[in-house]
Amino acid sequence: MDLDSDEENVIDEDFYSFLNLPKEATKEEINNAYRRLSLMYHPDKHVEQAAKEKAEVLFNKTKRAYEVLSDPHRRAIYDSLGMKGLETEGWEIVQRTKTPAEIRAEYEQLAEERAERKKQQRTNPSGNITVSINATDLFNPYDDDLFDDEYEDDLLSKIPNIEVSSMQFTQSVDFPLTQKDTCTLAGSLQTQNGTGGGGVNLSWRHIFSHKSWAEVEMTAGGGPGLSLKGFRTISKRFFWNGGTILQFTPDGIRPGIMSTLAMQIDKHSVGYITYHGGIRSLFSTSVVRDTENNRYNFGIQVGVPHSHISLHYTRKMNQQELKLKMAIKVGTFGGIIEYGAEKKISKHSQLSFAVACGVPSGVKLKIRLTRASQVYSFPIHLCEEIMPAPVFYASIVPIVVYIVVKKGFVEPFLKEEKSKKVEKQKQNNFNKLIEKRKEAMAAQELMTASFNRIRNEEENKKGLVIVKAIYGKLIDTNAQGDTELSNEVIDVTVPVQCLVKDSKLVIYEHGKSELAGFFDPALGEDKMLHIIYNYRDQSHEVTIPDNESIRLPKTTHRTNVT
Repeated sequence: MDLDSDEENVIDEDFYSFLNLPKEATKEEINNAYRRLSLMYHPDKHVEQAAKEKAEVLFNKTKRAYEVLSDPHRRAIYDSLGMKGLETEGWEIVQRTKTPAEIRAEYEQLAEERAERKKQQRTNPSGNITVSINATDLFNPYDDDLFDDEYEDDLLSKIPNIEVSSMQFTQSVDFPLTQKDTCTLAGSLQTQNGTGGGGVNLSWRHIFSHKSWAEVEMTAGGGPGLSLKGFRTISKRFFWNGGTILQFTPDGIRPGIMSTLAMQIDKHSVGYITYHGGIRSLFSTSVVRDTENNRYNFGIQVGVPHSHISLHYTRKMNQQELKLKMAIKVGTFGGIIEYGAEKKISKHSQLSFAVACGVPSGVKLKIRLTRASQVYSFPIHLCEEIMPAPVFYASIVPIVVYIVVKKGFVEPFLKEEKSKKVEKQKQNNFNKLIEKRKEAMAAQELMTASFNRIRNEEENKKGLVIVKAIYGKLIDTNAQGDTELSNEVIDVTVPVQCLVKDSKLVIYEHGKSELAGFFDPALGEDKMLHIIYNYRDQSHEVTIPDNESIRLPKTTHRTNVT
């Protein structure tokens, strides 16, 4: 759950969950759900005045949910924008359109226009900072024996010399002019061994359609330049991008050309053929295969000054939000073997490290932090030769540092941030939470008659009897695997039993806090539903996450208790 915006912090009604229906529910299923709740909540079904008043509130909510979901127009708006759409722009569109498809299409257009307006209000900055560090003195120390002994050793001379060998900064900002025109201003600055330079780029891109665009770019720094670039989808399987550049130097105009033709080989594979001509001439071809769990990239490049063959492999461990990477590159410059990992450390941040061992480059450790559109890179040159010590330390030290930083700083920080957001959400919804709790308690009172009737029917035929149902923040830390309870739970035995029909229980994959007789006892926390039930005089038990569907009974839920 994202708690960043105040809009998202406001609880919205989920009619599908309240009626216990799937998103694709049919008209008949909606009618049946409405009739089931109406039997419990219709004011005429109750005698006492207090019960009638409670029933009227819940019946009105049931009726409101039914009216929205049974009307194709209103349902289409609700599915697209929720209650906000019904309360504001929805009615105006209903008057102008006739079908749910038209409604969805118009709302998508409105959403795109709103997103475009927001985009025009900001400049979408992106940047890259690279700091290269020379730490070869750690493993290839300066040898004093090669020189005269006229200089006495001191403590400072024994400290390895670690220096920043080069730095590079790039930054760009976008200025959307129209929905199809964007201007980009970018700047770069680099320095190496005391000398440096920089440049400024200004480009304008026009999108003709989803199949093609063109871009004009002017550069300054190291001599002015002008380039033209373009992209075109040729067919379903082929697309092309390329361009030309004119570099103005004191020696004259240096032209250049670049072109890439790509072909979709199959669902997961794309082949590329690239040619660069001019100041640097090269020809390359590569094949990229990208599946859910693996990515392969094989390439061959022939050019000046170097040619090479490369193979890259990435193993995606999606559940752990981790990627393991390995690459081999061999060419006229020598050879390199590189291995590393990339880990998602927060919603918008990834941290990666890689160890590169090559001839004649030696051993390098590459650390990169990506935060939203900002990239921070730290390549560290450890040794000019391949030696066991730098390889070992380059492989182990980043892992140790990551664990220490994660456990000591990142996790406590994220936990504190989550607590603040949850507290903010509770404050924003304080009155609504009290109202929801009262509504749930009233619903359970009104369900008493139905609960007793359904329970007696199920007991008489040895069907599905709910012994206990608990919803909220559960803690499964018992050594025997038993589920322990926190103080942020509620008893939902009555409403769960009332959902049983013909000795079967089906709850769909919505957040269950919106079910009739439920409320959210642990806002912003991960919640579970724990059910103990009997079926054919045998005890069963199951615990499911909040947003997962459930179907009872199941033989896998049986316990050893008879």
